[in-house]
Amino acid sequence: MSQSHFTLSFPLKAPSDVNALADQLTTAAPALIKAADAIGTIHYSRFTVLSEKTLLFLGDFDGDLTSLFTELGKLAGPVFDVIFQHVDNPPPSPVADHVEAFVEWTAAHLIHALNIYTAYPDVTVKQIKALAAAAGVSGAGGEQRPFLVVLPIKSALAFAEVKLLLIARGRGTTKDLDSVGTPHFAQFVPLEDHQIGFFTVYDGSFDKYIGDFTKNIGGVFDLIFKFTKNSPPSPCRMHLQEFIDFAAGANRTPIGFYQAYPGLSVQDIHALVADSKSEAAAT
Repeated sequence: MSQSHFTLSFPLKAPSDVNALADQLTTAAPALIKAADAIGTIHYSRFTVLSEKTLLFLGDFDGDLTSLFTELGKLAGPVFDVIFQHVDNPPPSPVADHVEAFVEWTAAHLIHALNIYTAYPDVTVKQIKALAAAAGVSGAGGEQRPFLVVLPIKSALAFAEVKLLLIARGRGTTKDLDSVGTPHFAQFVPLEDHQIGFFTVYDGSFDKYIGDFTKNIGGVFDLIFKFTKNSPPSPCRMHLQEFIDFAAGANRTPIGFYQAYPGLSVQDIHALVADSKSEAAAT
């Protein structure tokens, strides 16, 4: 698999930093988008506020983390300088002049996902863009959306049980998400205060995604909801509207959503890869 995922946690100095930082990140987003395009290995990225004490930066990418954050430090240093004004014990600034220290800081603040899903594990950003350009596919009219759900777990023991459950069910979850057919990437991530994050990027409308989701992977959430505070009724597939309402309420707002190939759906990419393989076999 050529892709991976990162969740980077920024510990904020004070609750008052949250709103100011969100506004500043919205303004700085174009600079990060420009840097991500230049790096050429990031599929999707986004920030979100987890709590008054934590900002998250999430991304799906090709290659290794050290190379990625080295390039981010060089090309998007001013964006991270803005963030670090609000962060406890930041690395030296400006980031662009202290890239090695920035990379070391990020390594110490990564949160490791319990499992990682990708719909097209064997193709890179550059390959997807090249295949689309060669086929004249623009993705016009399509739309990808981030889904950032944070589930509060009842206790430390329940949190440990949920983590074990999700790790054990890794392959089954991959199969279920493949059946949905619209998620590009997805991760379950353990978070502060006994919370589990489910982070994904998907095609189409929210209600349709949740409807397809409950049919194919609702069973996983039925298990998690046994350990979740104020969970919706189960099974999810029998209480679709309640699950939609719960998911909408638990969904965090993305800041600066980056897409390397906007508009290209999972099925578009699968078709491009299949056509490429057919053409290669025919020659």
